[in-house]
Amino acid sequence: MPAARRKLSAAHEDLTPTAREGTMKRKTLDVIVGVGLVVLAGLLLVAGIVLTSNANFANDYVKTQLSQQQISFKTADTLTAEEKQSACLVQYAGQPLTTGKQAECYANEFIGLHLKSIADGKTYAQLGDVQTDLKAKVAAAQKANDPALADLQKQLTDTNTARETVFKGETLRGLLLTSYGFSEFGVKAGQAALVAYLAAGLLFLLGAAGLVHAVRTPASAGFAMPEAKVRETVTT
Repeated sequence: MPAARRKLSAAHEDLTPTAREGTMKRKTLDVIVGVGLVVLAGLLLVAGIVLTSNANFANDYVKTQLSQQQISFKTADTLTAEEKQSACLVQYAGQPLTTGKQAECYANEFIGLHLKSIADGKTYAQLGDVQTDLKAKVAAAQKANDPALADLQKQLTDTNTARETVFKGETLRGLLLTSYGFSEFGVKAGQAALVAYLAAGLLFLLGAAGLVHAVRTPASAGFAMPEAKVRETVTT
């Protein structure tokens, strides 16, 4: 037994220099991991700042552009019974239109509602077909001296007016919805920035903990010992 112990001790002594050559020190590993996490935290912080800047730009740009239009919601006492059925029209009643959410509400719930009441809800393109048909009927009535000419001309005039109104309404509605969509990019950028900040904070704490552990770890401490080499040496 004493001989075996001496042999095992000698094996460990012979192994130590060789093992240390192929084994990463725990202190070194902690420094590498800690610095890596801190660097990643810094990159996420920069990404968060960029995203925040983009979010602020989107919100400020939308607010500036919408404010210049000087559009305001109808006051609560002037809303029709049908308009009062829209929760957002009641919520924003009397307020100036300055945000993307307000633009969406005004476009869909106010303009969209009134467009449905024009020409039985027909779109600009659909009214174009009606307009073309009426023009043909008016031309035919003029040639035939049809007594219905006056009525057809009135229908054509009404259709022209309705189509022009629908065109303006759909154009404004589209512009407002575009503003809403742009503002949503700002909202998403703000949410992504928050996630980036939280992740950066977590990685920084983990990296700092790794560096603190590296300071407290002895320089000679190894991360892993190649036990296979130990067993091989002891066996021989």
